[in-house]
Amino acid sequence: MACRFSRPLVRSLLLTAATVALTGSSPAKAANAASAAFLPHQALYDLSLMKSRGSAAIDNARGRILYRFSGSACEGYASEFRQVSELNSGEGKVTLSDLRSSSWEDAEGKSYRFTIDTRMNDVETAPVDGFAERTGDHITVKLKKPEAKTFELDGSVVFPTEQIRRIIAAAKQGKSVLELTVYDGSDNGQKVYNTLSVIGQPIPADRSTGAPDPSITSDQMKSMTRWPVTVSYYDRDAKAKDGEQTPAYSMSFELFENGVSRALVLDYNDFVISGALGKFDVKDSKPCSK
Repeated sequence: MACRFSRPLVRSLLLTAATVALTGSSPAKAANAASAAFLPHQALYDLSLMKSRGSAAIDNARGRILYRFSGSACEGYASEFRQVSELNSGEGKVTLSDLRSSSWEDAEGKSYRFTIDTRMNDVETAPVDGFAERTGDHITVKLKKPEAKTFELDGSVVFPTEQIRRIIAAAKQGKSVLELTVYDGSDNGQKVYNTLSVIGQPIPADRSTGAPDPSITSDQMKSMTRWPVTVSYYDRDAKAKDGEQTPAYSMSFELFENGVSRALVLDYNDFVISGALGKFDVKDSKPCSK
């Protein structure tokens, strides 16, 4: 349960498909236009318990997420992610999880490389290492770890950075709902999630916020529009109960038009974690020569 803390962001987190079809643009131009807006940056989120519910009561939770994002529409996008979380369920029962992941995604969503390592109470679980490539109407996934395996996914599946790009494009078009099927290599490298994104009304750059953080005060972010977004993740292979399926987890956040996220809320059904943006640094990027 605790090791699932991170994947929403990168879901890329993040939060993290078919190319966005913008009005008056070809698919290639639409992808490049959306990709150009992504901001290379490093963000540190402080995690704390918002609420606990259900049978698996959590007394306290704390941790941090460190996220680095770099790249361009020419060279593709790389992300590094680390989440260290401590869950206290009372009576001295403490679970410490340390998840690290790194990935690279082609700017047009054609290929995706990923590695994921997880430790629970200093015990390492089987790492995940693989590569996915879009060819024609399908995606071929080749896993090296936890075991060598090759399998295919439907071509409508999206990777994490493309997922964020699609959400931003939908928000700019005034859409309030977006459904995508996402693959990011999490769990054993074979899990696929159906996602439902609900997008709220745009938040103007000049609107005040109750708790300013470095993303709001940064000179490079002051003019950026953002949207409140909630993404729910459903296990594609899980069966619905009484005709209704409960999400495996959901995450809410404010998403800037350049891909930066703030004000995270991670809902894991039994408990809810908040992620406040504590540090934010803009990174240099190489100019795209195309």
